[in-house]
Order: sequence, then structure tokens, then C-alpha cells
Amino acid sequence: MAFEPPQRLVRALGETAPDGDDWLETLPGAAQRAVALRELTVERVQVPGGRSSLVVLVRRADGSSAVLKLAPPRFRPEAERAALVRWGGSGAVQLVEESSQEGVLLLERLHPDVSVRSLPEAKALLEAAGTLRRLWVEPPAEHAFESVAERTERQAAAMRASAGAEVVPLVDAALTARAELLAAPPERRLLHGTFRQSKVLAGERMPWLAVGPDPVVGECAFDLARLVRDRVEDLIASPSGAATTRRRVKRLAESLEVDQERLRGWTLFRAVESGVRALRVGRPKDAELLLEFAGWL
Repeated sequence: MAFEPPQRLVRALGETAPDGDDWLETLPGAAQRAVALRELTVERVQVPGGRSSLVVLVRRADGSSAVLKLAPPRFRPEAERAALVRWGGSGAVQLVEESSQEGVLLLERLHPDVSVRSLPEAKALLEAAGTLRRLWVEPPAEHAFESVAERTERQAAAMRASAGAEVVPLVDAALTARAELLAAPPERRLLHGTFRQSKVLAGERMPWLAVGPDPVVGECAFDLARLVRDRVEDLIASPSGAATTRRRVKRLAESLEVDQERLRGWTLFRAVESGVRALRVGRPKDAELLLEFAGWL
């Protein structure tokens, strides 16, 4: 079959592709080779799919269902593979193949159209937080995962370089918070890195399992910070959005035994970083939501 990448993936890669990146052009051939090598039967490409990989629903030679995932090197698929090995299916989707073809993962099939986000908000936060807790394990003794300090240094440099005058106060506040948080991190755990409600899918082996990590090593509050702003559009639309956000920070911090002020600080940094990046790549509506949310913190 023809492996047509979903438009969501095409748009997202267009925002971040470095000059000379021909991954999308080589994707159909790479997908065909991956399918043939594993003797898979293709059911369909998952649409709308993600923003960093092609996801294909397949069946293996024995008839069992699986997911074939192909991602460009800049989205660190080999780090994802290493994290999934470390988690061993506890709280996260399982690898169903030992081979390490670069940029290709064969995963257990979850229910791709049923995420925690489909639940009422309070229940969704509870289930998502419980899933996230299971992922916070000690990293392997020798690992190649990026640290929170390394990742946020890159992000901070991009923020400084592209922030317009109207967002400079928020950027300054976010960078100050980052510096203070990195001065004395309380723990070193393997983190999901990009955790949110839509990254938690319904499964057969366990009710809910996390997918799509961009793993990083650091403190738990960094991972939890992205969950704080889930359904940000609903928060912004609500007249009590600011108060709801503060309650959410408190509730999540208490339920996962994370310092509330550290969670607030990382939530601020990550929201401003995402907002500035949205401005940089031409998504002003997303940027407006994220920066208004950051102002509440």
C-alpha cells in the first residue's frame, strides 16, 4: 500500500525540519522495507496521528495486532526504544520486537482512538497522574538519555533568540525560574518528557498505558508540569481559569508528592517555552493561549 503521511505530521515536520532534511521523501520506501522485513500485514495508517512519527496499524505473521512506528532521527526514536526497554511495559506501551532497526519501533497495539482525554477532567487527571507515577524509575546506570538541564538549555537559548519585546517579561521570569530549579534538583528519575492526557491510551494488558515518550532524566516536577496545562483552551475560556490552574498545581503536587513551588516553576518555564516556540513557527492562536496561561503562574 502507499504510505501517505497524515497532513498533521507533514505540517508539524515542516515547522521543525532543518535544511536538507529529506525524511518525509524517504518515508514511503522506509515503511515498505520495515513491513516487508517483518512480514507484516498493513491495516491502515493512523490518522490524524502524531506530530513526530508515522504510526501504522499492522498484523504480524502470527495474526497478532501491533503498531509500526517510524520517526526521524531528530525526534530521538532510539532514546524512546531505550526508555521502553527500561519500563518493561510498566505504565507504558511494550516493545514487541527486539531488533533495533534505526528509527523503527514495533509496539503492542493499544486503542489508538481512546485516550485519557476522553474522560471527564477530574477522572482524566487522576488516571494520567497514576500512569505517570509508574514511569518515574531510576535510569540505567549507564545511559545516553538527555538531562533536563541539557534539554532546557537548548530551549532557553531559542527563547532568548526569538522572544519579541511583548513576551520578554515572561521569558525573563521563566529563565529565572529555570536557573533556580536547576540549582538543587531533588531527584534523578527517568521521565516521559512529553507527558499529557493524549499520550495515555486505553489498553488490554492494563487499562491505561503511556505512549510517545521523549525521555529525559531529571526531577519529577518537570514531567508533571506538562500535565498541569492540559485542556488549556478550556482553562482560558473559563472565568475561573486562573483559580482552577492554581488548584490543579496544588492537587497534582500533593497527589504525586512533588514540591508545589517546583511544579509551579517548571509549569511556568514549559508553558512560556511552548508559547514562544508557537510564535516562532507561526501558530499565534496557540501562542496566545499558552502565554496567557503562563501569566497566571
